[in-house]
Amino acid sequence: MNQSVSQDLVLDYLSLRKAVGIIGVALPVVLALGNMILHGAGIQRSISLYYYTDLRTVFVGSLCAIGVFLMSTKGYDKKDMIFGILASMFAIGVALFPTSPESGATSEEQIIGALHLTFATLLFLAFAYFCFKLFTLTAGNPTPRKLHRNTVYRVCGTIIVACIVLIAAVHLPSIAKLAAPLSPVFWLEAIAVMTLAWPGLPKARPF
Repeated sequence: MNQSVSQDLVLDYLSLRKAVGIIGVALPVVLALGNMILHGAGIQRSISLYYYTDLRTVFVGSLCAIGVFLMSTKGYDKKDMIFGILASMFAIGVALFPTSPESGATSEEQIIGALHLTFATLLFLAFAYFCFKLFTLTAGNPTPRKLHRNTVYRVCGTIIVACIVLIAAVHLPSIAKLAAPLSPVFWLEAIAVMTLAWPGLPKARPF
């Protein structure tokens, strides 16, 4: 493979990753505004509940696009490739196993909802791993610019983990009733989704 072809492939890869990053950053905004425009409805309690709106295709399609991208990329070693495949499965799992409806959920829907929650949590944790471990890898002596990006990636990972903890916290009975009118789960999920997509926008190169 000559240098020109190799460079074109690198640019295509970076362009694809940037496109997926844009999808992740835009997803919460598109879902919320789209539902408001179509139905004048307020913010759903979680991003996953947009599955039960006319924006279902956007929700499922975006997650599947992210999942396919993760499946088609390779990390620095076998371990990173495995984590990429797992993250792909988690993203597609979130899309294909919807959260339980807010009311009247059958026992089957509750089981599927539990799978959805599991896949979502694992997806966030996988991206936190990418931010802390994969994106911060370096080849040789890192440049000051790379060291700066590594700091950004670690901050992203910390935000994702913090959102997971806070989402669990707002489900506690003592907090849930007070926080429910503010739709905290939606906002925390939105922050986590945008944060996990953000590293796809800059160039996470090993130098």
